Amino acid sequence: MTIRIATFAAVLATAVTGQAFGHGDVAPQAMDVSTLPAIEGDWLTENPYRVAAVGEEVWAEAVRIGASGYNQNCARCHGLESISGGLAPDLRFLEAEEYGDEWYVERFREGYTQNGITKMPAFGDLLGQEAAWAIRTYIETRPDDQAIEEITPELAALRDGLSDGSADGSDAAARLAEIAAGIETLSGAPLADSVAFRAANALTADPTATAKAAEILTIGLSAAK
Repeated sequence: MTIRIATFAAVLATAVTGQAFGHGDVAPQAMDVSTLPAIEGDWLTENPYRVAAVGEEVWAEAVRIGASGYNQNCARCHGLESISGGLAPDLRFLEAEEYGDEWYVERFREGYTQNGITKMPAFGDLLGQEAAWAIRTYIETRPDDQAIEEITPELAALRDGLSDGSADGSDAAARLAEIAAGIETLSGAPLADSVAFRAANALTADPTATAKAAEILTIGLSAAK
C-alpha cells in the first residue's frame, strides 16, 4: 500500500465516522459531454481519458468538462479545486490507477448511504460514463498545493511582468512550461493541470496573449490561497 492510498483511506475513515458528506438531496446537474469520445457498453473500471490513452488535446477537454461538472455537482461537499475541508474525502489523494478508479466509479454510480441517510446521491444513471470519467480526470490532475505555494513568488513575478509588458511572451511560456513540468499531482497522475500549465499553454498558442496568461495566473494564484 502506498502513502497515497494510506492517506486517502485515513481521510475517508474520518469522513465516514464523522460528519460524512452532507450532500442530501441536491439534484445532480447535467453536463455537456458532446465533445468527448463516446463510451459504449458496460461501465469501465479504468479512466479512458488519461493523457497516455487519448493524447493531450482530448485529455485537456476532459479536464475542462470535468472541472465544470465537479464545480456543479461535487464542490459543495468535496471542496473547491477538490481541496476538502475535512467533512468529505479529499479526492486529490485517490490514486490515478485501477484501485482508485474502481472505488471512484462505484461511488459515482451508486452513491453512498449511511444509517439510512443519503450522504452522496447516485450520479451514474443521471450523468453517464463520459461525465463520470471527465470529473475523474479533473480530480486526478489536481496539483500538489504545497508545490504551488513554493513557486507562488515566481509565478506572481511572471504574472506581473506579463501584465506590465516587461516579460516576453515566448520566454514566459518556456519558463512556465518548465515550472509546470515539475509540479506533481497528489494522485500520481503524470500531468498536473496547474495554473502554470494553463498559462504556458495560452502563451504557447499565442505568445502575444500576455494579458490572458496574466489573468490565468491571477485567478489561479488567488484560488490557491
